[in-house]
Amino acid sequence: MATYNAPFRDKNSERYMYAGRIERMIETVEQKLVINSLVLDDYYFCDGQETVENKDNGSWEAFPEGRRWGSPEYYCRFKHSFTVPEEFKGGNVFYEVMPTYGSGRDGWRTSDTQFIIFANGKLIQGCDSNHKEVLLLDNAQGGETFDMHLNAYLDKHEYRGQRVFKARIKQIDPVLWKLIFDLKTPLEIAEQYGPDDMDRVDIIKVLNAAVNLLVIDSTHEELVESAKACMDYLDANLYGKMTLDVTTSGIGHTHIDVAWLWRLRQTREKAGRSFATVLKLMEEYPEYKFMSSQAQLYEYVKEDYPEVYEGIKKMVKEGRWEIEGAMWVEPDTNVPSGESLVRQFLVGKRFFKKEFDVDCKIMWEPDVFGYSAALPQIIRKSGCDYFMTTKISWNEYNRVPFDTFMWKGIDGTEVLSHFSPSRSGDDVGTRFMTTYNAYLSPSDMIGGWHRYSQKDLNNNVLMTFGWGDGGGGPTREMLEYGRRLNKGLPGCPKFVNEPSLDFYKRLEEEVGSSDRLPTWVGELYLEFHRATLTSQAANKKNNRKSEILLHDLETIASIANIELGDEYPRDEFTADWKCILLHQFHDILPGSSINEVYEDSDIAYGNLLKEGKARLDRTLQLIAENVATDADSLVVFNTLGKARNDVVITDMPEKENFIIVDSEGNEMKWQKTYDGKLCFLAENIPAKGYKVFSVKDGEKADNSVIDATASGFETKYLKAEFNADYNITSLIHKETGRDVVPAGEVMNRLIAYDDRPHNHEAWDVKAYYKEISWNIDDVQSAEIIENGAVRAVYKVVRKFRNTIFNVYFIVYADNDRVDVAYDFDWKETHILIKVDNPVDVNAAKATFDIQFGNIERNAHDNTLWEFAQFEVCGHKWIDLSENGFGFSLLNDSKYGHDIKDGRVRTSLIRASMEPCHDQDKGPQYILTALYPHAGLVCESAVVDQAFSLNVPLHCVKTSAHAGKLESVYSLVSCDKSNVIIETVKIAEDSDEVVIRAYETWNKRTNCTLSVKGDIKEAHITNLLEENEEEITAVDGKFNLTFHPFEIKTIKIKL
Repeated sequence: MATYNAPFRDKNSERYMYAGRIERMIETVEQKLVINSLVLDDYYFCDGQETVENKDNGSWEAFPEGRRWGSPEYYCRFKHSFTVPEEFKGGNVFYEVMPTYGSGRDGWRTSDTQFIIFANGKLIQGCDSNHKEVLLLDNAQGGETFDMHLNAYLDKHEYRGQRVFKARIKQIDPVLWKLIFDLKTPLEIAEQYGPDDMDRVDIIKVLNAAVNLLVIDSTHEELVESAKACMDYLDANLYGKMTLDVTTSGIGHTHIDVAWLWRLRQTREKAGRSFATVLKLMEEYPEYKFMSSQAQLYEYVKEDYPEVYEGIKKMVKEGRWEIEGAMWVEPDTNVPSGESLVRQFLVGKRFFKKEFDVDCKIMWEPDVFGYSAALPQIIRKSGCDYFMTTKISWNEYNRVPFDTFMWKGIDGTEVLSHFSPSRSGDDVGTRFMTTYNAYLSPSDMIGGWHRYSQKDLNNNVLMTFGWGDGGGGPTREMLEYGRRLNKGLPGCPKFVNEPSLDFYKRLEEEVGSSDRLPTWVGELYLEFHRATLTSQAANKKNNRKSEILLHDLETIASIANIELGDEYPRDEFTADWKCILLHQFHDILPGSSINEVYEDSDIAYGNLLKEGKARLDRTLQLIAENVATDADSLVVFNTLGKARNDVVITDMPEKENFIIVDSEGNEMKWQKTYDGKLCFLAENIPAKGYKVFSVKDGEKADNSVIDATASGFETKYLKAEFNADYNITSLIHKETGRDVVPAGEVMNRLIAYDDRPHNHEAWDVKAYYKEISWNIDDVQSAEIIENGAVRAVYKVVRKFRNTIFNVYFIVYADNDRVDVAYDFDWKETHILIKVDNPVDVNAAKATFDIQFGNIERNAHDNTLWEFAQFEVCGHKWIDLSENGFGFSLLNDSKYGHDIKDGRVRTSLIRASMEPCHDQDKGPQYILTALYPHAGLVCESAVVDQAFSLNVPLHCVKTSAHAGKLESVYSLVSCDKSNVIIETVKIAEDSDEVVIRAYETWNKRTNCTLSVKGDIKEAHITNLLEENEEEITAVDGKFNLTFHPFEIKTIKIKL
């Protein structure tokens, strides 16, 4: 028996030696941990993927030792059987998968090598680089037989070569397993501190005395007995001896990117594998609690792994599996429209409530590339109270000064927010980045507490621990650390495994009313990954077009339902929205995934747009057929919430000589387009409605043309001059007499930049992108291809390297904006294209369209915070205005912009190589518009102009016929221009009509909302369509008060 009463000496030269000695003793015990092991054989192999039930079919063949398998994006199966030997009797049995590269080198990689394991026909666990073994038996009797099936997958992105398959069963000593973590946990705490820290000194002293009790070089039985004595000594002298009054609330988690370096179909398996692993470890660790967000993942598991899904439901009922996050996926929050963000909550929360009877309260967005200032209101009106992220800690330049705070949005709504501060203790003092994939260990516990910025406010922080993206979530090792950290140890926060919602509720109770709780106002801008506003331009355009299609479809389907009794296709709308919401995931929509993800999204969007357009056309035709007409007619539909005059492009009538008149006999201007279409100005189209125009024989009265020449153009609103390169040298706004273009500058110039970020190609554009640039002034040809009473069109052909840009200037006779379209076949690499507009406007702030409103940003670089915002998010328009005059740049699908030092610029396209090697190569069509205006931006018509640019009128031809519907129709309208009627739909759970509107200019507004029909009942609701306040209509009109930037949802029973 070794003695353990040698004096403990803490001389300077020995302070680190004792920690090394203890670590060596732990390593020695680890070498004795496995007490029985058997490498298995007689494997069989089958190429390809099998169903979840893993039915024993396919072409199986013997798989001899040493044979290699695998290729990029590869599925196969293995099976074999074994009997537990008698020497395993009385102990545990672990099944371990051991892929190698043949040379003995470990063949595990996080995203590359993954297995689903079935034992005797039952799915029991996933196997990955962090979960290489599965517990089959706690107390073997010997002689048990197991038929093992394994579904294997190798991915494409991280594939590193073929592997050799091998598996074994092993038995570990449970006492030594426990001893290892009893020693490692306090040792790791000690190693977080310097040699003179008394917590370290005290811990090392106790550990040194404890390991002196071990009998290493003797029989296994004697080692086990000495291990028990060692653990008793630790329990008596170390565990429970806390010196920090700090708690880390931890919840198990696996952050699964719905797509990224893998396709959606692999995500279905990642979710199944990871969730199965969580359930298996819950069997072994009854204290283990886990949380996962994203309703989409649960739907995948429900469809593909029903037995796993039932296991999840059981754990939810037991309070061990937390359902949180509220949304359908964890979406990007820069690019989606406001309505899309509403539907993320609506569809997500409805799923969680229906499937698990859970009402989620946390917006859970740990890994998203910036957070819109519109979100606090959306969060709270969707029935959520809290916000969680860590991503803002990834800022390049500035550290956000708070981790716990109230976040105030553009309308003044506040939401309690907490940034999980978890990070390795080794990182303290080197950077301020934190993680949502914490490793539950003393290092991350101490590192997180040291990183937390508000120790004077709160002594409780949140940790989400576990491997993500197919890494299977928490491990046995983490859970063993958690057991010991829960007891309390010197120098370390106490660990409590509890639901995240419990943490947030307690946080609100403790700090919610504190005058020390700070407030962050406005967007949470991420100083990183700015190129995600531009990468994968075609994908972003598909997103916006799909959002607009659903907006139009819901409006038109609602009219058809209300007026004609046409069935409202709720199930189809739900499926459509799920498709859109899925593809707004924060690595799909931002453009940071592999090629194959965008091949799949192109197909999904293509199907949605094609099928949705067919449904829209059918419903438009149905309504048109029921409108009374007295001649061949054009029924023009306006899905926007404002009456409008706008240009319609449709097929030419069969008549050669005709006029177009409205129901009051007013003749409309028209002309034939350069590609043979009819182009006419449709006037006074009602909000959320339609108007009939008759096509009659006659000679059109207006045969005028716009004054358009090679050197410029002039309308009643604007006068412009081109230089020889067809850049605009002058653009005079006639109402104000102001020339937008500063002297010596040119407007609407395309500039190409050398775009080579030193890392994260798809994600990042760096501040140094401006170092090398080229003006795209090479004009191949220029001509006026169309001119008439409605519009004139210039075609300018430009060339840059291998790409030809067909640039179309579209000038309107009756509109004060100029549309500029870019049609090109993109062939470049590592190039960023911006359209540059220097403007003669004196303004220190610029305004940017965002969801349900707009925000101002400084248009200079006075501080590092402002410099860091060299590429920012805007939706349909951006603007720079002084008192009396301004300029807006509009677009149909762009999100990355910068307005600094009097230049208004939008990023059109870029071309990174990683992780997608042919980003956006191929045909592109981008529509922008130049819009100078009188007054401040809030006094202009920029919002209406941007909506008109993005949401065209719909036109249906019909013949003369009787009908029950009148010739001019509006379902709903508002009398105030700053109140935008965004959405009209039929309610999720009734036949009531839902109207969503918002105030867009930060102005308290009394308005009247007019609704067609006999209103029986009406309520103000939250965004989930749950009634909050009954309101009364008089003659179909509601008097409403909107607070600045307020969103209101009204539900009406007709």
